This record gives sequence, structure tokens and C-alpha cells, in this order.
Amino acid sequence: MSEKEKKLKFTKCVKYLLDAMFFLGILVTLTLPLLIKWMAQYDPRWGQYYTASIVIFFILGIAAVFILWELRQIFKTVLAENCFVKENVRSLRRMGNWSFFIVLMSLVRLAVFQTAAMMVIVLVFIIAGLFSKVLAMVFDEAVRYKEENDLTI
Repeated sequence: MSEKEKKLKFTKCVKYLLDAMFFLGILVTLTLPLLIKWMAQYDPRWGQYYTASIVIFFILGIAAVFILWELRQIFKTVLAENCFVKENVRSLRRMGNWSFFIVLMSLVRLAVFQTAAMMVIVLVFIIAGLFSKVLAMVFDEAVRYKEENDLTI
């Protein structure tokens, strides 16, 4: 198997993983009331903050699904071997915005239900948001160079 075939196979596996995460994210978000009731059996705080947890996690779930949607859109261009396009720049910017939105909602959640893990999530999404914004700038420059070269040829 050639190097290009290996890379394509890996990219397709990642694409299928993203697809699975996207649809599972929708499923989990839609079944939050049942999941939180189930969790309340093991930790009474979930029952105490039932309504707030559903609202906050529903909003967080939607944001996560939108990030996965944007990643799926980017992977379509990777599979088409045309990833330096303006739409990927827009997707990366939106992913950064959604990441920062998740940070804000996670801070709201911390006011309701404090856990150490949520602070880790806040840090991870701050990094993800910054990474997405920087990568959008890099892709924007790459698209500009690509367009200039296409006009030259």
C-alpha cells in the first residue's frame, strides 16, 4: 500500500469517527432528560439541579454538534484533496466561536454545579478556540497564496 493510500485510509477512518460522534452527539443531546434522571440515581446532585442541567447540557450539546458539523465539512475538502478553500477558513472561525461559547456556558454551569472536570473542559475549549482561530488565519493566508498562484499559472 502506498503512502498516499495509507493517508487516504486514515483520513476516511477519521471522517467515519467524526460522523459517528456527530450522530451520537445528536442522540445524547436529545436524550438528556433520560440520561440526567439515570445519573441522579447515582449522584443526587443531578436530581437537585435537574432542569438547570438539562438546559445547560442541551446548549453545550448543540454547540458541540455544530463543532463536529464544521469538522465534517472540513474533512469533505480533505477527502477531495482541496482543503485550502475559503469555506474551511469560515469553518475554522466558526469552530473557534463555538469553542468560546462552550467556555462561557461551562462557566455558567460552574455557577450551578461545581466540578474540577469542568475547569479542565474550560481550559481545553479555550485552547481549542485559540487553535481554531490561529489555524483559520493560517488557512486564510494559504488560500490567498493558492489563489495568487492559480492566477499566475
